[in-house]
Amino acid sequence: MYTVRDAIRLSEERGQDLVEIAPQAVPPVCKIIDFGKFKYEQQKREKIQKKNQVVSILKEIRMHPNTDVHDFDFKVKHTINFLEEGNKVKVSVMFKGREMAYTAQGEELLTRFIEKLEDVAKVESPIKLEGRNMATILVPQSKKAKKTNKPG
Repeated sequence: MYTVRDAIRLSEERGQDLVEIAPQAVPPVCKIIDFGKFKYEQQKREKIQKKNQVVSILKEIRMHPNTDVHDFDFKVKHTINFLEEGNKVKVSVMFKGREMAYTAQGEELLTRFIEKLEDVAKVESPIKLEGRNMATILVPQSKKAKKTNKPG
């Protein structure tokens, strides 16, 4: 541990810079290195962190309470593709006009949808009615679960 003056003198003798690494620490941590090299390494670390970030997009699947079986299965396949890509999926049933009287049908449709996707998705938000739409949000199962389910 050096005093500030000693540290500055040492850095000048070596022909390098005195760089504050951790200002919040008590006492503050400093290093005698080339400042340009320090900035370069810092940018490199930030780039790697940004690269490793997972960005999830919210996709939406829309249906009506009287959606046919074939359309239902087709939408299930699309949802599976979205979930495998790592996206969240909002599944909504839209009610038009007098269809609002059949909200139970819409809820039953969404529960069937969730049951079809039990092995690849989990429910993030439960089924709820928002105005003329009834919706739920599904997220992909954790990556650990995917690895254990696959035969290998």
